Amino acid sequence: MPYQAIYKILPPGLREVIHSLPQRVSATIEEIRVRQGRPLEVITPTHAWFVDKAGALSKSPDCAWIPTRGDCVKLLNLISNHSLYALEEELKRGFVTIEGGHRIGLAGRVVVEQGGVKHLRDITSFNIRIARQVKGVGERWISTVLHEGRIENLLIVSPPQCGKTTLVRDLARLAGTGGQGYPAYKVGIVDERSEIAGCLHGVPQHDVGLRTDVLDGCPKAEGMMMMIRSMSPDILVVDELGRAEDTEAIHEAVYAGVSVFATVHGRSIEELMHRPTFVPLLGEGVFSRIMILSRAQGPGTVERVLDASGRLLHPNRREVVAG
Repeated sequence: MPYQAIYKILPPGLREVIHSLPQRVSATIEEIRVRQGRPLEVITPTHAWFVDKAGALSKSPDCAWIPTRGDCVKLLNLISNHSLYALEEELKRGFVTIEGGHRIGLAGRVVVEQGGVKHLRDITSFNIRIARQVKGVGERWISTVLHEGRIENLLIVSPPQCGKTTLVRDLARLAGTGGQGYPAYKVGIVDERSEIAGCLHGVPQHDVGLRTDVLDGCPKAEGMMMMIRSMSPDILVVDELGRAEDTEAIHEAVYAGVSVFATVHGRSIEELMHRPTFVPLLGEGVFSRIMILSRAQGPGTVERVLDASGRLLHPNRREVVAG
């Protein structure tokens, strides 16, 4: 697995197991799931595997390597550089971003204070998500959102792990850098979950464009308003809309003359119309371009591209852009 930042945070026993994986598997890993007292699991685009001490893969958990409490403690210490206090905000959010933009989800006992999550303790589950920037996946579609001096408002709809973040990241990179037929725009990314830019200490670990600014770890609704006031972007980029505040912020941005590229979990427009948060956005035709993704032919399969009225653009084409 050619990701040295991942090896750095793995304790010796786990590092040896992962290092022993077949190359065909290590090159395509999406997630490493470490759970105290339960079988080690790795997930690729096509399979979920249990792994034994020698790195052999199996569908059965019977012979899998079992991480101990000591392994989990060492893993957490390496992730935090032996300073959990320094990760106070990350523990509250339930994930940590490390060098390279890789994200580690955490689960354990939640400490609640005054009705809100204060932090996590007794952490016994880790989801190490491998970040891979796939440059060029947006090139086929950039003219759909940038053309004739116009910037379309884009909504990318897909179930989890279908390439929506990969695609919106590349569209941000292209828009922020410029290319043949379109200029470089000022792009503002509000990266609440640190997945688009993968910032470490505020510095993007992914290429998100030459004229792109990032607000990392900031709630989307508040961040969009901050970005508009402070950085005057031409395009705002946000991931995983969902709350009523997000909808209000999208309205504010669009009616302030700022274009938006956004993503949301879902399988279809019809499904989104059952969610009250999205009825105003879709009913008013805020998004002039809507892309539906799936994993039908691998992550990033573009099923349909629609305009605001639901008219099908690029008919009879299904294309894999990421994965």
